Amino acid sequence: MDHSYRIYDRVKLGSNSTVEDYCIVGVPPKGHGEEEFETSIGDGAYIRSHSVIYAGNQIGRNFQTGNKVNIREQNNIGADVSIGTLSIVEHHVTIGNNVRIHSQVFVPEYSVLEDGAWLGPHVVLTNAKYPLSPDAKKTLKGPLIKKGAIIGANATLLPGVVIGERGLVGAGSVVVDDVPPGAVVVGNPARIIRYISELPYKEL
Repeated sequence: MDHSYRIYDRVKLGSNSTVEDYCIVGVPPKGHGEEEFETSIGDGAYIRSHSVIYAGNQIGRNFQTGNKVNIREQNNIGADVSIGTLSIVEHHVTIGNNVRIHSQVFVPEYSVLEDGAWLGPHVVLTNAKYPLSPDAKKTLKGPLIKKGAIIGANATLLPGVVIGERGLVGAGSVVVDDVPPGAVVVGNPARIIRYISELPYKEL
């Protein structure tokens, strides 16, 4: 069976990896040539149909995408990362190990997701405090989601907010301020209602 996908020359794709039809891997960003960036994806990757991964990404083992995922250039992505269907990861993003990004999530430039972070469906991260202002692109700053933090479905995080380790953002919340480690926040604007230690289970 003939496959219909394109893997550019400067892509190193690990062993036991699968690329489904209609994917593009290693495409250079606008204004750059194929020779400028090397793309590396570790062993055991599973890249589902219609996904596009731009050049310059460094991705660990056991990486997988849903369908129609778009990952822009020059990101650092760890091992055992899953990015769900129709999600978008912009450029210069850092993603740690064991991160789960569900479907239709938007992760903008200069965001950081540490090990074990979990983003539910339709989560939106933002990075421009004053969009369309003259200096907007010079001051972009994505959220920092620390180890083991969980962001519930449909939540929105404003530029530069820090979600502390094992913090929990409730579904539909709008986070305008930093969230302390282990705090549970809900609402618009999100407010602390309790801490993880008060919830009815030992581990999150």
